[in-house]
Amino acid sequence: MSPPRSTIFALSSGRPPVAIAVVRISGPRAGEALRAFTGRLPEPRKAMLARLRDPQSQEIIDEALALWFPGPNSEIGEDTVELQLHGGRAIISAVFAALSRMADFRMAEPGEFTRRAFENGKLDLTRVEGLADLIAADSDAQRRQALRHLQGLLGDKAEAWRKSLIAALALVEAQIDFPDEGDVPQDLTGPALATVCKLRDEIAEALGQGDRGERLRDGMVVAIAGPPNAGKSSLLNRLARREAAIVSPFAGTTRDVIEVHLDLGGYPVVLLDTAGIRASDDPVEQEGIRRAEARAASADLVLWVVDTGNEAANGNTVSWIPGVNSAAASGASRWIVQNKADLAASSINNNPESKSSKYDYNLVNLSAKTGEGIPELVNQLTHFAADFFGSTETALITRGRQRADLADTRAALDRALADTLQGEDDLIAEELRLAARSLGRLTGRVDVEDVLDVIFRDFCIGK
Repeated sequence: MSPPRSTIFALSSGRPPVAIAVVRISGPRAGEALRAFTGRLPEPRKAMLARLRDPQSQEIIDEALALWFPGPNSEIGEDTVELQLHGGRAIISAVFAALSRMADFRMAEPGEFTRRAFENGKLDLTRVEGLADLIAADSDAQRRQALRHLQGLLGDKAEAWRKSLIAALALVEAQIDFPDEGDVPQDLTGPALATVCKLRDEIAEALGQGDRGERLRDGMVVAIAGPPNAGKSSLLNRLARREAAIVSPFAGTTRDVIEVHLDLGGYPVVLLDTAGIRASDDPVEQEGIRRAEARAASADLVLWVVDTGNEAANGNTVSWIPGVNSAAASGASRWIVQNKADLAASSINNNPESKSSKYDYNLVNLSAKTGEGIPELVNQLTHFAADFFGSTETALITRGRQRADLADTRAALDRALADTLQGEDDLIAEELRLAARSLGRLTGRVDVEDVLDVIFRDFCIGK
């Protein structure tokens, strides 16, 4: 027999000192810990004001709220206690010290509460990933997408697909194993493959949505590139509304790529400040330029910054800009930003129709020094982000792992439906088992007994 599971505890709120600190305790002896601190258990799911005493010295540690969630009807699926303490370091340390002295108690490992919720069937893997994305969300759009996945947007769909697939596999298995039973219909493989065909089409549709969900989760990448001293770092600071990058009149100040995360109209944007692109003999600057060109080539949008005194910027062509053209290979959109409008009048007006990625060479005038034109650029970037993300919030797939598992499922279903396998029930069943295993990996629920459950529930075999 496996040893009894430890009772774990951890701080579930912000780093002290804080107004209120939440300590979570979960495991088979959680209730015993609460009795040791307060002398009693409150009614389940009702807050109790209590004096917490050190179980060893009986010294009062704090006056706190205590909540008791007996398993399995708790968020984690096992006995759980929450203590809402005054958030001083000494109070938290005293509670942790008292818990550490109890037998079979230990500090929780990172993510262990969520892992136990998964192991106890309270969350599937897609909900776990949704929870992680919700905690990490920087924008409203990311928050909404993560919340939908935490609530089962993909997990419920995958479980429905899995049940349909198991039912189809049960039909094929019954056709193979019990061909002579009088109460088993003669043709079970045909209806099974009809179900499989519909399931394959639904999964293909989900995969056909592209990487919209992943893009929203990761954010749209905007690279600020251009020659030295064009004002790239000043523009980054203006957009970030803080001094994120060092600004200097000396060329080559920026050597490495600087990242700033922005929320533009509820959409996540990763803004990159890159080294000035020029010919250089300095090996460190050369490495910075290499990184700048690589990040510009992989960005979703490149803002190529020049100053208004650059004669080439006053023309109608962008063929002279090597950095912009190198980004074209990756499909990135490219905008030309004429900076230092405070020093000279520009001959190019801001393009008022820069609301879509189809406008590849937008021309924007501004002054990063005075802020002139910055609101217009932010407005254009917000429209661009809205078009870039589109209707991403209902995307079923938000991670590469999910895409890979669904792609494996579709491939197995395609093989099961192949003309070369028709009449080969054993091979069809094997492909359906592989498909069910891939769907099981998606949610973290893989159980071959499900097939037997369906067979013995739906057919009166072995009576």
